[in-house]
Amino acid sequence: MLGYLGPEGTFTHQALLSFHREEARPYSSVIQALDAVRNREVESVLVPLENSMEGGVSATLDNLASGQRLMITREVLLDVQFDLCVRPGTKFDDIRHVITHPHAAAQTRNWIAQNLPKADLTEGGSTAAAAKEVSNPDSKYDAAVCAAVAGDLYGLDHIARNIADNPGAVTRFVLVGLPGRPPAPTGSDKTTLAVHLREDQPGALLEMLQQFAMRGVNLCRIESRPTKEGLGSYYFSIDVEAHILDARMRETAKGLHRIMGEIIFLGSYPRADHVRPKIGRGFSDKDFKAAKNWFIELVNPEERR
Repeated sequence: MLGYLGPEGTFTHQALLSFHREEARPYSSVIQALDAVRNREVESVLVPLENSMEGGVSATLDNLASGQRLMITREVLLDVQFDLCVRPGTKFDDIRHVITHPHAAAQTRNWIAQNLPKADLTEGGSTAAAAKEVSNPDSKYDAAVCAAVAGDLYGLDHIARNIADNPGAVTRFVLVGLPGRPPAPTGSDKTTLAVHLREDQPGALLEMLQQFAMRGVNLCRIESRPTKEGLGSYYFSIDVEAHILDARMRETAKGLHRIMGEIIFLGSYPRADHVRPKIGRGFSDKDFKAAKNWFIELVNPEERR
């Protein structure tokens, strides 16, 4: 069985439904969801990792990088769009009280101000909970700003669709399980790492980044996160455009292990957008293999005979 960050009707639930239609178990927090995998209550869980508007999801990043090891096996990208949902029969001009999650409120504030200037906006626990509240015929709330799946779940009418101020917002979700063999390389992969500095010194970050740059590995996300061991103590959460079994990434991982502190491998998995990285001259698997064979022949000339 799979699990996900709940409740039912959230964007995480909607992302899960894009590839899994069977029964799944909701959890009320990221920590509970990840611990459910560690405790073998479920095989894997889907949790949010990154949002194009607000950056990395701290609870997910920090709990993946601490405690019993876990591994990402898949990513899902979801366009984050909000609908304005009402009880059947409610007219647009009747809306005076709107409820939603704080993040949804922030991403639809301009639309609401322009289209519902007389309505009061209340922030609640989740967009799904907002839809559930509005479905109650005795509720004082006339409308919920929520995911389409939540409106459908609670039998609401979608009186306005796609009301986000930024129509290009995307949230990235990851499927997390126990450590094992990563999915085979596809040529369009990401690897996620948590990297700790060996010591805080001038140029330490540059030293780490050089390990990627000198081997042609492109970073697509890097964030400093507190280790919670003291003020000024940080590790780096990193996504790169490569699979751990690609020669350039394999050599990068070895280089990091030599000069950095703890290196936590959090998985290599196919990219949801199927974008292939631009591999520079000298950095393909073929190039690394040719260099290895050249060196073997250099120090063992008899093998040329």
